[in-house]
Amino acid sequence: MGLSSRTIEITVISGENVHVKEESYVVVRAESLKSCTTKAAKNTHIIINNNHSSSLISWNEKLLLEIPMHARSITFEVQCKNSRASSARPVGMARIAISDILLGGSGFGSDSDDDNNVLSYRLRDWDGRRNGVIHFSVTTAKITAAVEEAVEPPVKGLVEDHMKKNNKNSNEVVLGVPLWWNYPNII
Repeated sequence: MGLSSRTIEITVISGENVHVKEESYVVVRAESLKSCTTKAAKNTHIIINNNHSSSLISWNEKLLLEIPMHARSITFEVQCKNSRASSARPVGMARIAISDILLGGSGFGSDSDDDNNVLSYRLRDWDGRRNGVIHFSVTTAKITAAVEEAVEPPVKGLVEDHMKKNNKNSNEVVLGVPLWWNYPNII
């Protein structure tokens, strides 16, 4: 039995200095077609500190994200609803290594069951320019693993057939050569 995925609890807290005028929401995915989405929120708070003003969008929403075992990163994408059309417009994105999220701070190696890692990452728009910061937390107590129900045996192929035909008691190694069946004619 092998692990097929794991699920973690992510709380999308807020976005700081994200330049958006419409309602915005966050889409979180881990190299998969499955994603989690927060509810839409408006840019409501303006904080002034030392003659510096910053805007704050507050989502404060918990999401359960399923992470496939092959995934190496989690993407946080801030999008806004386009007022003229029914489509969404991407505002900023942060792609973060899973090792930074799960092992950063206390992560999996922690002794405590209620650890809460609060992380902040810079958002970039599609042109690569900075567009704010996203704040989120990961609750390690909610990390679970899904086990595959049934594992199919490997399909017998050319290697086994070759071993049977030539020598059943042979300790030789058989090398496989990939066939470029879907590549344009290179032969």
